[in-house]
Amino acid sequence: MPQYKAPLRDMNFVMNEVLDYPSHYAKLPCAENSTPDMVEAILSECAKFCEQVLSPLNQTGDEEGCHWENGDVTTPKGFKDAYDQFCQGGWQGLSHPEEFGGQGLPLSLSIMKSEMIGTANWSWGMYPGLSLGAMNTIFIHGTVEQKHHFLPKMVEGTWSGTMCLTEPQCGTDLGQVKTKAEPLPNGAYAISGTKIFISAGEHDLAENIIHIVLARLPDAPPGTKGISLFIVPKIKCDPAGNLGARNTVTCGSIEHKMGIRASATCVMNFDKAEGYLIGPPNKGLECMFTFMNSARVGTSLQGLGAAELSYQGALPYAKERLSMRSLSGKKFPDKVADPLIVHGDVRRMLLTQKAFAEGGRAMIYYAAKFTDHLIFGKTQEEKDEADDQLGFLTPILKAFLTETGLEAANLGMQVYGGHGYIKEWGMEQIVRDTRIATLYEGTTGIQALDLLGRKVLLGKMKTLKAFSFEVLKFCKDKGLISNNPHRKEMNKFIWPLVKYTTNWQQYSVRLALRARKNFDVVGCASVDYLMYSGYVSMAYFWAMMAQTAYEKLAAGTDQPEFYKAKIQTAEFYFDRLLPRARAHAECMMASPKSLMKMKEENFSFLQ
Repeated sequence: MPQYKAPLRDMNFVMNEVLDYPSHYAKLPCAENSTPDMVEAILSECAKFCEQVLSPLNQTGDEEGCHWENGDVTTPKGFKDAYDQFCQGGWQGLSHPEEFGGQGLPLSLSIMKSEMIGTANWSWGMYPGLSLGAMNTIFIHGTVEQKHHFLPKMVEGTWSGTMCLTEPQCGTDLGQVKTKAEPLPNGAYAISGTKIFISAGEHDLAENIIHIVLARLPDAPPGTKGISLFIVPKIKCDPAGNLGARNTVTCGSIEHKMGIRASATCVMNFDKAEGYLIGPPNKGLECMFTFMNSARVGTSLQGLGAAELSYQGALPYAKERLSMRSLSGKKFPDKVADPLIVHGDVRRMLLTQKAFAEGGRAMIYYAAKFTDHLIFGKTQEEKDEADDQLGFLTPILKAFLTETGLEAANLGMQVYGGHGYIKEWGMEQIVRDTRIATLYEGTTGIQALDLLGRKVLLGKMKTLKAFSFEVLKFCKDKGLISNNPHRKEMNKFIWPLVKYTTNWQQYSVRLALRARKNFDVVGCASVDYLMYSGYVSMAYFWAMMAQTAYEKLAAGTDQPEFYKAKIQTAEFYFDRLLPRARAHAECMMASPKSLMKMKEENFSFLQ
């Protein structure tokens, strides 16, 4: 298993040099505690915890898995101790309000923390990760009493949280939810039903688990309009946080999965469990989107983490493993063969991993700024604008980065050849762990429908126009008609970026016109549209990184090779990866006829 090393140099490059986080943080109310020195210290300490505590548990946790017995779940050896250290370090409440015991730091900083945790040990990271979404939901939609009742313990990590959406008869289609909520004389509700695929639904890390549950009130209308949201604690407690009687919520079993085996995926049974309404009646799905969007941004980190960790495993192996001679002649004549890294195809795989990891990091850190504006925006207009842009970017981040992360994980395994298929190297675990990322929190297809159907077409392309305007303004300022001293070097990035971005806008208009006549156009085009959007978006950030690298080299630096590598990776991305967008464009603009005309009975002739 690759021993994770936090890529702090690259993280700082994106934060400080490309996206100018110091200026961003200086404008926030928590600027005092978000100075560059403070941020660097926080990330450095988190890196130590991830490298020294979490990374060594990654492979052993996978081998041992979780244990279920009579409703209780025991996590793998070392997980509880790691969680205690995590809580003692104050990491859970890093970006939550000081009023509830947190440190009040920007939410974007918590996302960077989560990147390191997830890359070092994704299974472990899911336990505190699920809590963050539950905390955000209570913070935004809960009453004053609910916030003070639940958040202090959750912020310190003594209590954890989950989200309970899916049921045996429904996955994404939450309009089919059957879990019931019956009013009780004390103002609470009796929650009854079964939820499945509940990550961290039961475990031995925290003393209490706060479930956020979708259920129906007795007079609820059918479908998604009749779903309400409830807080259901595993153990009841008084307003001071003192634990009382066990609630009637139990773990019926845990799933035996392809990957993330050290993360408990539970079947949760609610038998008239006491719960408390959060948010307005029958508006639970709207409130739950706070949780779901947190989880979707978090899941996009798994794609980034998979690319990063697999690259960290593949690169040293490619440098050390001797196999054949370079086609252009011996590179190491004193050895029996040349190392793998001299071969063009191995370099293709390594550069693809590197481009997806570093490009994905820039995309996520860019989006993370909007999360800060959501919390600290000075006006409602600023908050709404941030919410709109984050809503547009979220499906791209979640789906595109998990798909490319899975590809990168597979490439890392491929670099090892047959050894990659063997457990002891740990490369196959990255593939198994990452496979789920394209599925949970909405599959790639669901994210694609959200992007094209809701965010672009129903949103009348408002957010697409805003983002593409920003991209085209960058192109104008840095290449087309600018005084940029690096204009000549940058035009190899600028001209393709202009073409792909303007085509993005044109394709969107054409799909909108076609969809008026046949809405199947949206479903048939959506995944290719999302992947096109992802490749073009990442190209923008690689162009930004290349521009920054040219500026640093021109100014003089003691790390010239670092910046040269950025430029060379950008060149690889534009030459070898961005052209994939053309194929996605052809597919998304093709007629839906060949997809939709076959009769259902003609899919199989086994009889």
